[in-house]
Amino acid sequence: MNVTVYCGSNPGDDPRFEETAHALGRWIAQAGHSLVYGGSSVGLMGAVSRATLDAGGTAIGVEPRFFIEAGVAQHDLTELIVVETMGERKAKMIELGDVFVALPGGVGTLEEISEIITRVRLDLGPAECYLLNIDGFYDPLIALLQSMIDHGFFDQCDLDRVHFPASVEELAALVEGRGARVISFDTARLRAVG
Repeated sequence: MNVTVYCGSNPGDDPRFEETAHALGRWIAQAGHSLVYGGSSVGLMGAVSRATLDAGGTAIGVEPRFFIEAGVAQHDLTELIVVETMGERKAKMIELGDVFVALPGGVGTLEEISEIITRVRLDLGPAECYLLNIDGFYDPLIALLQSMIDHGFFDQCDLDRVHFPASVEELAALVEGRGARVISFDTARLRAVG
């Protein structure tokens, strides 16, 4: 199974973000999955790819040529797919992915996982997606999605397919249980955040 991971090209200000990126990479490799990610050697992208490779896993990077020219490509990847534009990168990562996960990140990460949430809602595939909510990083997004439901722009049945695990262990349990059960989102927590 290919796990497409969206995440920051910076490490962020919380050491747990990078720790989680390492744990995610190790889980991908140890579970026999392959990593698909943005191809960079820096920030959380570098952390998840190095951890995957160090654990004996497969890491496929998809990177625009201008980032490679800037010298941020991971050099020892299993495969590096070079594209010309950010749009091509995003489309290729979707094409290759079976499971879609977001670690903390910036507006690029938000754009990428937002497209996946939209695809979930429109039943274009995947059926579900996962945002690793490390130390409450995605709590503001949870509150925004709840506000969209409250105002009639989003449906609870769609939010139920967007999961916010707090750890890689919780993510692994959700992914391994795909199709066997439906995970209900904790709406009480949403209201507490909002």
